[in-house]
Amino acid sequence: MKNTNLQDYSHKRFNILTGEWVLVSPHRAKRPWQGQNEEISKEVRPTYDENCYLCATNTRINGEINPDYKDVFIFTNDFAALQNNSPDFTVNNGLLKGQSERGICKVICFSPDHSKSLADMQIDEITKVVNAWQKEYVELGKNDFINYVQIFENKGAVMGCSNPHPHGQIWSQSTLPNEVAKKDLQQKIYFEKNASSLLGDYLQQEIQEKERIIFENNDFVALIPFWAIWPFEVMIAPKKQQRNITELSEIGAQNFAEAIAVITKIYDKLFNTSFPYSSGIHQSPTNREENNHWHWHMCFYPPLLRSATVKKFMVGYEMFGSPQRDITAEVAAKRLRDLI
Repeated sequence: MKNTNLQDYSHKRFNILTGEWVLVSPHRAKRPWQGQNEEISKEVRPTYDENCYLCATNTRINGEINPDYKDVFIFTNDFAALQNNSPDFTVNNGLLKGQSERGICKVICFSPDHSKSLADMQIDEITKVVNAWQKEYVELGKNDFINYVQIFENKGAVMGCSNPHPHGQIWSQSTLPNEVAKKDLQQKIYFEKNASSLLGDYLQQEIQEKERIIFENNDFVALIPFWAIWPFEVMIAPKKQQRNITELSEIGAQNFAEAIAVITKIYDKLFNTSFPYSSGIHQSPTNREENNHWHWHMCFYPPLLRSATVKKFMVGYEMFGSPQRDITAEVAAKRLRDLI
């Protein structure tokens, strides 16, 4: 480790993308755990489940029948959080402020195989998922009331996933969500001052130091960010600045899929379990502006801390103060890197 103080003493690390700090307490990683232990799921899922509303040819809650799809299947969410017919209104009553929000929410099934996750899929199969993400980003962004497209996945019951079938979601909406707005601002400030990509310059430093890098290929680097909050948080980002995933070449899409495959597979190896996480892609808004300051990236936020049964909870100080972690980014990166 290049800076032993970072591995031995409490300190703060700055998130350049959000402008916020995270408290790191490496000495706490040695404390005994007497808190909650999650149960390991030993369920072996079938390739087809007649009771699953996402499996091919099955009937969903709204009565629609899924096609006999062979790879990726996308449909409008039957329980969408955002409505595309919401009327335009505002609430401006003293300190009570609100406004309408329109949107379109979709579900994307990664595979017809009920038993799989991204970690079980081949690179060419994941590439089809990437291509579907690209298509949806473009198609949803064409709507004049859609200014942002959020692609994400919740994997595992621990992360609130209600159906184990391999799938993710795409929520598109009129305004920028909170986390995206923070990153939009920080990247814009840096770009206007330095005429270069904030994340691109950061990645070059990480590639030189190599301390937090887990995997890289010709187009992508996967690493644990210096400011990571979750114990085994990972970011995948293109080495060269791209505003959004539509700028990926055909080979670039395959290399992105390879990075996803590598990370999800080593996650499963880490604690010998189907590793839960929430993942999402942050990329340029679809607001008809240039957005030359944007450098898109994908983040994985897994909640497991010490084993398949010990979870990282965001409580107490994390709720009322700021995010906090015990295991350092450097230690976590080495543990994941050693599993490749």
